[in-house]
Amino acid sequence: MTRSKSTAGGRLLESSLASASSLMALQLLSRLFTFGLNQALFRLATPSAFGAAAIQFELILSTILFLSREGIRNSLLRVPSRSSNEARSGRRTQSRLSSFPIFAGIPLAMGTAFLYMQYAGQEIKQQPYFKSTIALYALAAVIELFSEPFYNLAMAELQTGVRVRAEGLGIVAKCVTTFLVLLYDSKSGNGHLSLLAFAFGQLLYGVVMFATYVAYFGIGDLQFTSPSKLEAADRQALHLSYTMTVQSLVKHFLTEGDKMLLSYFSPLQDQGGYAIAVNYGSLVARIIFQPIEESLRVYFSKILGSAVGKGDSSGKEAPFTHSIKTLRSLLSIQISLSVILVTFGSGYISLLLPILLPSQYLSTSAPEVLAAWVWYIPVLAVNGGLEAFLASVATSKDLNAQSRWMVGFSVIYIFAAIFLYHFGFGDASLVYANIFNLAVRVIYSFSFTTDFFIKFHRSSTLRWRDILPPRTLCVACGVSALVIQASARHFHVDATLKKLGKASLLNRDVLCHLGVGTSLGMLCVLTWWMSSGRCLIIDYSRRKSE
Repeated sequence: MTRSKSTAGGRLLESSLASASSLMALQLLSRLFTFGLNQALFRLATPSAFGAAAIQFELILSTILFLSREGIRNSLLRVPSRSSNEARSGRRTQSRLSSFPIFAGIPLAMGTAFLYMQYAGQEIKQQPYFKSTIALYALAAVIELFSEPFYNLAMAELQTGVRVRAEGLGIVAKCVTTFLVLLYDSKSGNGHLSLLAFAFGQLLYGVVMFATYVAYFGIGDLQFTSPSKLEAADRQALHLSYTMTVQSLVKHFLTEGDKMLLSYFSPLQDQGGYAIAVNYGSLVARIIFQPIEESLRVYFSKILGSAVGKGDSSGKEAPFTHSIKTLRSLLSIQISLSVILVTFGSGYISLLLPILLPSQYLSTSAPEVLAAWVWYIPVLAVNGGLEAFLASVATSKDLNAQSRWMVGFSVIYIFAAIFLYHFGFGDASLVYANIFNLAVRVIYSFSFTTDFFIKFHRSSTLRWRDILPPRTLCVACGVSALVIQASARHFHVDATLKKLGKASLLNRDVLCHLGVGTSLGMLCVLTWWMSSGRCLIIDYSRRKSE
């Protein structure tokens, strides 16, 4: 019996990691494609137009989507897997519950759009086609919510391929549409269609994604119903989704708080600089960390859901053992690679700025924000894994407790950001405040995880010393940081950058400096692999085959 459970856990882990790999491939390919298009978009759109679209309009969109669907998504992950004989029935239940974001999203989209039109600042209200753009973004949000039944079905059945295809095609349609409208606008000489270009791109994203899902699943099994017609088990899942949605109000503020504060403190041009910096800075988070977090939610929800639901772990050793080892390995890898990223990212970010940023953005807050993002990524990575575990196993009581703590976290974030703004850190204040906020959330989630395993499975535990990077790696990265600084001074890199700009990358001294960093980076990765990375991979392979 134990052997079969262990085998099931290994298969689920393999499926979840395969899902994460597919999502990473989607993010990598789509981001590489959009990276090229964005380079053109940034040069076609003014910082003010890009700031309005990427900060304020994206805030409207994310508010509608997050509050409409986050609770349902998380609660449906806990629906137990069904046998093949129940597959059709299970699909209908998923569809009925998945229809709720649509009914919630329509009035929410209308209300959010109306309020924003009333209370937006005068600077953005004076942009051409302001009201039409807001209406299109609200419509795009509703169309995207129509894909929710299919999204939840794909997640429940671990059909990553259809999701990869739907989101990938949607992203391509969005980027191409935005680029073509901006190109037409620049050729016509009007310069009035910038906001509409981003709105049409978002609208096409929702339409293409919905059409792709329909082409794969069809609409025969979709059902829409009211809460009064749900069965008892489904009502329990719906009640949990309400709890998670209430919690989402606070979590949404923490996630989007930078955009809210930026809208208040900074002019549109600097909002555009912040947006382009975050766009680049979040590449690693979106390509790697987000797929891992989403796949971990599925994995932990499925493997621990039944044991947690019954409140006891009798005869359930394998799921807890698999879970703690998976979480421990993940955090160890993330922290070790983050140390390498910070060491070399902070040392070489100045060389990347002239390449990444168009000339009109170099005078905005983008350079300072990008430099701060190097330090933000490691904390973001660790927090994502821990909160994925918490969201997967927490009860309604646990979620309510977390919501109360998150109110405190939001207060910390606000005061930290205002404090740093006051002392002249500019828009980078938002990034540093988020680092502090996420560090506190990491401590909370780590404490919850430790208590969880003490309660359900005392033989499994999570300790800081088990996930910290090996000493040899810390020494290698520390020495590398000193050598990089000495190399930059020796080759006069800063002076060359100011004098030559982008052309400095062809300069012999700068190339020598890059060669020093490349050699040291390879040495640090090799040090990690020999000290701990190899053992982690071997351990994963062994558990996958169990």
